[in-house]
Order: sequence, then C-alpha cells, then structure tokens
Amino acid sequence: MLRFLPLKLGRLYRCLKLLLVVGLFVILLMNTHNLFASFQKNELMDRRFINLNKCPACFGTSWCRKFMNGQVSFETWGRLRFLDVFNVKNVFFAQYGEPREGTRRVVLKRLGSNQELAEIDQKICKRATGRPRCDLIQAMYKTEFARINGDVRLLTPEVVEGWSDLVHCPSQRLLDRVVRRYAETKDSGSFLLKNLKDTERMQLLMTLAFNPEPLVLQSFPSDEGWPFAKYLGACGRVVAVNYVGDELWSFYNAPWEKRVDLARQLMDIAEQLTNNDFDFALYLLDVSFDNFAVGPRDGKVIVVDAENVLVADKRLIKQNKPENYDVWYESRFEECDREACLSFSKDSLCSRVTVDHNYYAVCQNLLSRYATWRGTTGGLLHDPPAHIAKDGQLEALLDECTKPKKHYGRFQAAKELRDYLTHLAAASSATAR
Repeated sequence: MLRFLPLKLGRLYRCLKLLLVVGLFVILLMNTHNLFASFQKNELMDRRFINLNKCPACFGTSWCRKFMNGQVSFETWGRLRFLDVFNVKNVFFAQYGEPREGTRRVVLKRLGSNQELAEIDQKICKRATGRPRCDLIQAMYKTEFARINGDVRLLTPEVVEGWSDLVHCPSQRLLDRVVRRYAETKDSGSFLLKNLKDTERMQLLMTLAFNPEPLVLQSFPSDEGWPFAKYLGACGRVVAVNYVGDELWSFYNAPWEKRVDLARQLMDIAEQLTNNDFDFALYLLDVSFDNFAVGPRDGKVIVVDAENVLVADKRLIKQNKPENYDVWYESRFEECDREACLSFSKDSLCSRVTVDHNYYAVCQNLLSRYATWRGTTGGLLHDPPAHIAKDGQLEALLDECTKPKKHYGRFQAAKELRDYLTHLAAASSATAR
C-alpha cells in the first residue's frame, strides 16, 4: 500500500497545478477588459489610482508632475492589475524617463497593503469624528495633524513621541533634522514648521505617524553615505525610490566568496548604524533577506525597507543620564518558531548608550545557523569550504554573535567577526587576481 503513496501524491500535485492554471485563466478572462485597458493607458496618471484625491492624507506631491506627464510608467508585469492579488506589499517596478538622463528603473511603494491603507483612512476618521468612515479630506483638518499649525515654531518630542518606531523616543535634534530635510516641500532646509504649507505639514505628520520610511530615507540619505535606498519623491500614496538591485535572498546560494563579501558588508552596516559621528543610533527592528538588496554593478548592500527603524539620540541619553544609561545593553537570544523574529526592548534601546542590537539582528536573522527564511536554515554563510569549517573560528564567532556564552560576548564577537570576514574577503580577492 505504501508504494502507491508517491503515485497518489503525484496525482494530487498535478490536479492542484491544473486547478491553479484554470484559476489564473478564469481570472484572466474576468479581467480581459482591464488587461487591455492597462496596456492602453498609464494608470500612474490616474489621480484615484495613486490616491492623489486623498491628499493631504497622503505621503506627498513632489513627483506628481512627473507622474502626470507620463514620465513614470509600470513595467510590463506591473501593468497587469489582476496580478496585484499576489503583490501583498504593494511594491512595483517602473521606468522613469528624463529627457537628458534617459530612462532608468525605479521602485514604487504604496507603503502598506490595501488593508493597511484602508486602516489609515479609518484611523484618521476616528481621530476626527469617532467614526470609521467619513469625508477623509475634511477629517484631516480636524486631527492633530492640522492642529499643529504654523504658529508652533518647532516640532517637539512631546507632541509626536511614540507615533512610530522612528519617533519612539525622539530628540529635538532628530525632529529638527526630519523637518529640515523634508523633501515634499519646495522650501526645504529650515527646521521651522511655519515654513511649511498647511498641507505639507499635514502630509509630514501623517507620514511620521503611519509609515515613516520616507522620512528615514530623507533624514539619513544615501548621498551622505547612509546605507539606505535613495528617496526620489511621492505622488498621493505612491512613493518612488531608486532601484538598488536584486534582493539579498537571491544570493543565498551564490559562490562562497560573494557571500563572504555580502556578510562583511552587513556587519559594516550594523556597525555604521550603531556607532557614527552623528551620535544617532539607528536600530533595525525588522531584519530579513527581503529588506536588503545588492547593487548589480558595485555589489553594494543597501537597506531597502526602512519602515521599522528606531532612532535613539546618544547625545540626549548622555545628557539626561537615565538609570543604567552607561551600562552596556545586551540583546537576549530567544528561540522562535517564526521567520526573522527578534527579541528587543524599545525602551532599553532608547535609554542606553552602548547597545548590541544591530549585531544581534544581522547575525541571528541573516548570517548564522539560526537564520531561517523561506523554509531554509543555515544563514548566508552556510556550507563554508572544508578548510574554514575545519578551523571552526567562523562558526564560533557566529554562535557567540547570535547566542553569546560570555557576558558582553556579542560586542567582542561582532568586532572579531567583522575583522575575520574582511580577512576572508581580502584573501579571496587576492586569489582571484
């Protein structure tokens, strides 16, 4: 009887595959009109499609002229609206054309699933009227987003603290930076709220409350060496960022030398975001293979999802000296039955000067044998060459960085791991020559 089991499973697999094909064909037939229409028009010029009609309950308007002029258009598969059911994250690839620069690839984000965007509308209505449905535009003028008016000189911590990860524990220095670098205004460069129009101020505050990723990219721009995708602009609820390259996951089975180089860069990112000359610690609260991408030309690793970034001002911590502020904070390793999960205390990240969270996040979720993603285990540095595996140093450093046995062991292990990966990468480069 057991020998028939593989045969039955094979038939079941073929039946399921047939049902899937039939289902897609039916969806295609039902959307035939929309399918042809989507190729005949540029939907990014449709105000309702990009939710421009919901402004100022939107993320900005700086790129609207480019959208309306037809300079931005979906790539082929992005035009097929019936495929949106598979695009839960609402991330699209598009082409952007400039007369002098030619055409280049960009990434368009709605900054949330359809359900999450609908919940934004409901939350705005509840804040304004107490009801889940209302006239959204009128409601915006009745929320705290409008009450913080131009007479208020500065955006202050007590007003926005806790609105999102970015401002879980904001300092005045951070908020001044956010306002000064706000890219959705023609008069950027000033930290005074009065220099923003009412609509611009509401858009800034709504973005800060519901998805601060654009503000992270603007406040810590790639042009200044920060490891984030470059922010380009927004129109309605669609944000444009530069296309970086393939996601980190596509390099999971790349040659060993390539994976070593990527791992070294990831540890460098963890160090840069933790310790930098600006005394801002940027802690990555969501670390997975999908949140990083690799440049096709320079091979550079970039953070492409910055929604869940907590920024702590080390200067403020040193000034206020909260309890145990100078005691090193160790993130605690915990077993987890989910992918890419992390254990952390936001309040501790906000109140300690020396924190190992970013090292822990990168080692556990990306590099070590504890990393799990899409049904695989072993991390980016899986299956090292025999001589490296035999040496045992790499495995020991990864284990100590993920699940330290010594007190404060992760801090030292992270430093040694960076040095070790740098040595391996240099050796590989020398051999290649």
